[in-house]
Amino acid sequence: MDQLWLLISAALVLFMQAGFVCIEAGLVRAKNMINVAIKNVLDAAIAFLLFILFGFGLMFGDTIGGYVGVVPDSLDLSMQGGAFLLFQMVFCTTATTIVSGAVAERMSFRGYLVIAAITAGVIYPIFGHWAWNGVDGGTYSGWLGEIGFRDFAGAMVVHGIGGFVALAAILVIGPRIGRFGPGGKRIDGQNPALSAIGLLVMWVGWIGFNGGSELAFTENVPRIIIVTLAAGAAGGIAVLMRVPLTGKPPPVEVIVNGSFAGLVAITACANSVGVTDGVIIGAIAGLVCYAGIRLLEILRIDDAVGAVPAHLFAGAWGILAVGIWGDPEVLGTGLSRIDQILVQLLGIAVAAGFAFTTAFVLLTLINLATPLRVPPQAEEIGLNIAEHGASSDLIKLVGEMDLHRATGDFSRPVEVPYGTEVAAIAAQYNEVTSKFRELDADKAKALEALREARDHAESANRSKSAFLAAMSHELRTPLNAIIGFSELLTSQIHGVLGHERYKEYATDIQDSGRHLLSIINDILDYSKIEAGRYELNEEEMPVERVVQDALRMVRVQASSKSIEIEVSIADTVPRIVADRRAIRQVLLNLLSNAVKFTDTGGRIRLVCEVEEDGRVAISVTDNGVGMSRAEITVALEAFGQVQSDYTTKSAGTGLGLPLARLLMQQHGGTLTIDSVKGEGTRVTLRLPPDRSVRDTVA
Repeated sequence: MDQLWLLISAALVLFMQAGFVCIEAGLVRAKNMINVAIKNVLDAAIAFLLFILFGFGLMFGDTIGGYVGVVPDSLDLSMQGGAFLLFQMVFCTTATTIVSGAVAERMSFRGYLVIAAITAGVIYPIFGHWAWNGVDGGTYSGWLGEIGFRDFAGAMVVHGIGGFVALAAILVIGPRIGRFGPGGKRIDGQNPALSAIGLLVMWVGWIGFNGGSELAFTENVPRIIIVTLAAGAAGGIAVLMRVPLTGKPPPVEVIVNGSFAGLVAITACANSVGVTDGVIIGAIAGLVCYAGIRLLEILRIDDAVGAVPAHLFAGAWGILAVGIWGDPEVLGTGLSRIDQILVQLLGIAVAAGFAFTTAFVLLTLINLATPLRVPPQAEEIGLNIAEHGASSDLIKLVGEMDLHRATGDFSRPVEVPYGTEVAAIAAQYNEVTSKFRELDADKAKALEALREARDHAESANRSKSAFLAAMSHELRTPLNAIIGFSELLTSQIHGVLGHERYKEYATDIQDSGRHLLSIINDILDYSKIEAGRYELNEEEMPVERVVQDALRMVRVQASSKSIEIEVSIADTVPRIVADRRAIRQVLLNLLSNAVKFTDTGGRIRLVCEVEEDGRVAISVTDNGVGMSRAEITVALEAFGQVQSDYTTKSAGTGLGLPLARLLMQQHGGTLTIDSVKGEGTRVTLRLPPDRSVRDTVA
């Protein structure tokens, strides 16, 4: 019965290999899942062969000083001997396969086989000899076992050793592309649900893993199994209990690894603790695993599936728990609790010194001779194709969809693999891309129509501006003649006109001509600027003079409304280099608007000063009707008119402010408006510092 139980347990442990496949395939991207699956198959094959050929002898053969076993000429394949060999052989497989998930998605297949051979053929059996040699006979003869180190079912011998080798490997090969560094982010697995199935498979397998480690079908087996499953459950629940603390549930893989960590930790002491202790050990293991995952992220160590925290960190905690909770009678070491803890710590340190150092040194040397990591392009396309030339309908579909994403070209539909589980996804995706192409075509037509309309409008606008700019002379010359002759008639320079009404008519002609000339000047100046044909006639001049020129032209208008104009020019204002006519025109437009939109008896203030950044600023402030934000926007548009009683009584072209702003821009300056409806308006002109002549002041 004992041997039958051992054989059943061996089958259950071997079944764990399927669990490893599910967990790892679920936690990596689809383009790599075939690679991790075949690695799990082949590391089992490598472990089987090497353990049968010499690994079993190195681990359980007659000891040489407690350090290594003698490989026998032949194996004991009797019922008892063969059952024990089979059970230990599948344990070797478990230790070997731990590395697979950690190095997933970037290690070459050939490099992984080398690691599997080193782990199964050298590191695992030698450390196993130190800890377990003689366990089948009830007397420990390996040097660690002799001094009292206890690891019931392999929390360190199996899981810790695999974890140390995995840690060495991921340090040598480095993180996956895109995991850390600029733009680095978490890489999600393609099917977390598959990893959850894998965990359930592991729970079943652990019945044989821990239950079979009793090496006989004793009355302790049910208790060992119950303690094991309770610890695994506690590990998952402990991670889940983080939710009230963080405010968000942990990812599926964290729960999976938390439960896995509980199973690993209890493996060290399932035979020597009770259920309550097992729950505590498992819960702490889950939290240790979670903390380990975060620690590796902080250190930028990329473990693709969390193998190191779940196996190594949790395994080390389980080994320490033996000294804290293990029943001394079951342990049979004769050590005090403190001494037992110290021996357990020594075992962890020895495992680290031997397994990690050996693996790191060997892998570093191998990596120098032949790279253990695949080239970047192979990592990008995935190891399924790069390493095995293998694919699947799902992977092909994802690849085609990713090509669409990368190129932005949806002109070709993806292939629909009829009769497969992804056919419906591919067909629906093609429907979406077809609709997208239709919408894109409609958008392209609309954009083309908009471009044509824009080009037509711009062409017409350029023609208009060019025509008006060219007509400047033809329009201004006759108007100037009309104004000049009307002035002669008004002054009666060649004699009295006769009837007094003729003089009034001549005055009306003169005023109308000047008003019309002002409008035409604004339109022509605006058109010239739009056409790019406006040229500044720059000269050095005092600001005060150009201000007085503008004031003379509006004082009569201001006096007619009893509006006071106050002027303040700071002594520090320097002479400026600018186009006198343009600056005068800007000031005239601002002052005219201020007079126009200010009630009778109002006040206008013109201030000129030098700002901290060296710009000369001229502001015109009135206490008139003011404007809202929306009305300011309208006022700054060409030919825009803010509707009010003032615009009805005294309509203009709507070019005063837009032209002023353009003329300031021609000088490299700015025009800003601050206004409050019903309170007044302030318009500020600012000339850049390079237009100031600093040696003299006005």
